[in-house]
Amino acid sequence: MPNDSNPNAYFEDREDASKQLIETLPIELFTKNETVVIGVSEGGVYFADKISKSINAQMDILLAEPILAPNNPELAIAMVSETEEVVIHKALVDAFEINEDYVYGEAHRKYEEEVLSYVYKYRKGKDLISLKGKYVILADECIETGLTMMVALKSVIARGAKNIFIATPILDKGVYQNLLTVCDGVFCPHKIQDYISIEYYYKDFERLNFEEISSMVHDQEVKPKEVE
Repeated sequence: MPNDSNPNAYFEDREDASKQLIETLPIELFTKNETVVIGVSEGGVYFADKISKSINAQMDILLAEPILAPNNPELAIAMVSETEEVVIHKALVDAFEINEDYVYGEAHRKYEEEVLSYVYKYRKGKDLISLKGKYVILADECIETGLTMMVALKSVIARGAKNIFIATPILDKGVYQNLLTVCDGVFCPHKIQDYISIEYYYKDFERLNFEEISSMVHDQEVKPKEVE
C-alpha cells in the first residue's frame, strides 16, 4: 500500500521497488530452467540486473525507440526494436488517420539513426544474448501503454524464446489484462487503475544515467554464469 507521507507512493525508491517485485517471482521456476532476464528500457535494466542476480541468470538490454505522431511529437504511435520488429498502436494510428507507410518509413529511419547507435553505445555493436529455447523475463520499470513491452515480446519470440514472462513493479490494470493473453505470466506487485506517471508512485525517484546503466550491462557481460 502507499506510504503515509505520500499517499500515492507505493515505493520508497528503486531498491524498495525491486525487492517488492522479486517477492512476486516464482524463484524456483527460473532457477530450475535456463533463464535470461532482459531489460526492455534503460530504466528496466536496473530491475533486470536485480532479478538476474536473485536467480543467478544472465542479463541483457533490448533496445527500442518510439515512433512519434507527425502532428504530436510527444505521442508514441509505434515502437521499433533492435531486431527490426515493429508494433503499431492501431487505435491511435486510425484515430489520427496516419498512413502506415509513414510508420514503417519512420521505423526504418529510427532503426538506422538511433537504435543501432544505442546497440553500439551499450554493447559495442554486439548482438543480443542468445534466447533460443530459454525462459525469458522481460523487465521494465513500469508499463503504461504496453507498446514497449509488446515490441519486446515480438522481438524475443523472433529470437526463439521458449517461455516469456513479464516483470515490473507497477503497471496499468488494463495493460496487465492484455499482456496476460500474450505471454506465460506477468509478475507485478502493484496494478494501477488510471496510471499517471512513474514518478507519481515513488517517494524518491531518480533517473539512471548512462554510466550506471552501462556498468550493469558490462558487469553481466564479463561475469561468467555460475555452473550448478
